[in-house]
Amino acid sequence: MPILICMSDVLLRLSGVSVRHEMYDETGAVSHGTPRPRDVTAEVRAGEVVLLLGPSGCGKSTLTLTANGLIPHVVGARMDGTVTVAGVGTTTTTVPALARDVAMVFQDPDAQIVTATVLDEVCFGPENLLVPAPEVLARAEEALRRVGLWERRDDDPEHLSGGGRQRLAIACALALRTPVLVLDEPTANLDPAGVEEVYRILREIAAGRDRAVLLVEHNLDAAIGFVDRVLVLDADGHIAFDGPARAILTGHVDELLALGVWLPVATLAALRLRAAGITLDPLPLTPGELAAALDTTPALPAPRARAAADVAAETAIVVRDLTVHRGRTTVLHSVSLTVAAGEFVAVAGANGAGKTTLAQAIAGVVGARRGTVEVTGRAGFVFQNPEHQFLTNRVEDELAYGLRVLRRPQAEIDARVGALLDRLGLAEVREVHPFLLSGGQKRRLSVGAALVTRPTVLVLDEPTFGQDRERAAELLDLLDGLHADGTTVVVVSHDMHLVAEYATRLLVLAGGRVIADGVPSGVYADSAVLAAAGLQPPPLAQAARALTRHPGWHGVTRLADLPALEPTR
Repeated sequence: MPILICMSDVLLRLSGVSVRHEMYDETGAVSHGTPRPRDVTAEVRAGEVVLLLGPSGCGKSTLTLTANGLIPHVVGARMDGTVTVAGVGTTTTTVPALARDVAMVFQDPDAQIVTATVLDEVCFGPENLLVPAPEVLARAEEALRRVGLWERRDDDPEHLSGGGRQRLAIACALALRTPVLVLDEPTANLDPAGVEEVYRILREIAAGRDRAVLLVEHNLDAAIGFVDRVLVLDADGHIAFDGPARAILTGHVDELLALGVWLPVATLAALRLRAAGITLDPLPLTPGELAAALDTTPALPAPRARAAADVAAETAIVVRDLTVHRGRTTVLHSVSLTVAAGEFVAVAGANGAGKTTLAQAIAGVVGARRGTVEVTGRAGFVFQNPEHQFLTNRVEDELAYGLRVLRRPQAEIDARVGALLDRLGLAEVREVHPFLLSGGQKRRLSVGAALVTRPTVLVLDEPTFGQDRERAAELLDLLDGLHADGTTVVVVSHDMHLVAEYATRLLVLAGGRVIADGVPSGVYADSAVLAAAGLQPPPLAQAARALTRHPGWHGVTRLADLPALEPTR
C-alpha cells in the first residue's frame, strides 16, 4: 500500500551535523581531520528541491553521504549530530534498511556500478528490497527508457561512455522510487542534451510534490529553474545562507563570489556589464532574463574586438585514419586531424561520440585498430575520473611520482611539488590519501600530476568536473598560461561556456567522426552541427542571439566579448 506523504512532512532532517574523515600517518595510526561540514542544521520537506552550494572541500559530498547512512556505517569518518530520513535515524538504522527511503546518485557513477549488464544494474536495487520480480522489470524498463538506455540494456556498463554510466546511475536511483533522492553532481559527465533530459525527468519527479530532493550541482544554468531553495556552505563547512533560490543568488552575490561558488552565466554577465557602467536590475539568472534586460537598455557599447589566434608552423599532434574499437563497438571511424604547436583545442560532442577515446588515443592510453597518432614531445593526460590515475597513498607522493620515474634530482622534485601544492590549494592535504580528498581536490591533484613533468602536449578530459568557480577559474587560467607559453592543450568538455571562453579551436564529434572544426564562435553559429552533435550554444550566446534591439551583439559568445573596465572571466 503506498505511503501518503503530506507536503509539510520533513523527509530529511540534519541537526548539528559535523563530520571528520579518518586520516592515516606513515605508521598507519588513525586520526580525524578538521570537520567538513560543520554544525549543519537543515530540513528538506516533501515537494522541496534544495540545491547545496559551497566551495570545493567544504563538505558537500560528505554531507550527502550522511543522508543514506554511508557515513558513519561504511565510510571511515566520525559524525557528530543526527540525521533522520522519513523519521528514521541514520546512525541506528542499517544502510540496506535506509535504501527503502533514500536513493543516491554519486559524484562518480563508477563507484556504484556492480553488475555485468545495464538491465541487471537497474534491477539490482529493487531486487535487494524484495520487490516482486514483475514490478522489478517494469521499474527497470521505465527508468531505462527515461534516461535513453533501454536499447542498450544488454550491454556491459563498462562499454558505456562516462555520460552513459551517469545516466545508468540516475536510472538506478529512479527505479528505487524512494521518498528522498540525493544527487551529487548528476549531470557532470553529460552532454548538453543529456543535461536537459535529466532535468526534465527531475522536474517530473518534483511536480509530484511528494518527494524531497537534495542536489549538489555546479551547473547552475541547468539547475536554476528546478530548485526551490539554496543552502550554501562556507569554506569551513558552516551554513552561510539558506533561503529561496532567487533571493540567495541575487541578494548575496558579493558574498557568493567571495566564497568562490558558481553563479549563472547570465548573472556573471550582468556583473561584468555593471563594471562597465551598465546596470541591470534585478540581476538576471537565465539567458532569457538577460536578453530581456538588455533589450530594455536604449544603447549598448560595441562588444570587445577579438584578437586573432596565432597558429604555429610546427605541428604537435598528427592523427591519421584513426579507428578505435571498444568491445564490439567502433568508437572512432577513420579520424584524421592535425594540431599545431601551442593551440588550445576543445573537443565536444554528445555522450558516446568518441571524445574521451580520441583524447586517450592522443595521449597513448588506448591503442588503435587502424591508423596512427604522432605526438611531438611528451604528452600528459588527465583522466575523466581522477581516481583512475592515482598510484600512491599520499597527495605529495602522487605529485612526485612522475618526476621520480624520470629520475629527477630530489631538490627539483621538492621544488616542483611544493610549488604545485601551493598553486592548486593542496598544501594542507599533502599527507592525505588521494582517495580521501573531495571531488574537487581529486581533480586538482590529477591535473597537478600531469603538469609536474612539464609535458609539451597536455590532454585533459573534463578538467573542471567537481570544481567550484574560483578553483575552476584558477585551473583554466593556469592552462591558459601554459598555452600562452607554447604548451599544446587539448580539452574534452561538455561545458560550452568553458569552451567559448578559453579555446581557440573547437572540434565537434558525432558518431565517432569529426563533423566540425573551427573557431568556437563559428561552430556555435551552425545550428545544423549543434543539432547533429546534441550541443547547445553557451548561455551568453543564447542571450545575445535573442536580442531584438541590439543586433550588433548577436555574435557575442563569451564574457570576454562584453565591454568591461576590468578584463575578467
